[in-house]
Amino acid sequence: MIDLPSMTPPIKRSVMIDGHRTSVSLEDAFWRGMAEAAQARGITRAQLIGQIDHARPPEVGLATALRLFVIAELRQQE
Repeated sequence: MIDLPSMTPPIKRSVMIDGHRTSVSLEDAFWRGMAEAAQARGITRAQLIGQIDHARPPEVGLATALRLFVIAELRQQE
């Protein structure tokens, strides 16, 4: 039997990137991971999302890039 963490459906939140409002849907665990990573860098979550948005390849969606970022952050902590 597998022990699963608490699961939530994706939560849609609005963020500003370069003065433009967009919305992103992520599960709560990823929103928390983004907040923790932003805090560790001394920036806001919106600023971190903007940085990730600018760094991602155009063929990768923003939500995917954010999830992959959080996973990479967790792996670096191992």
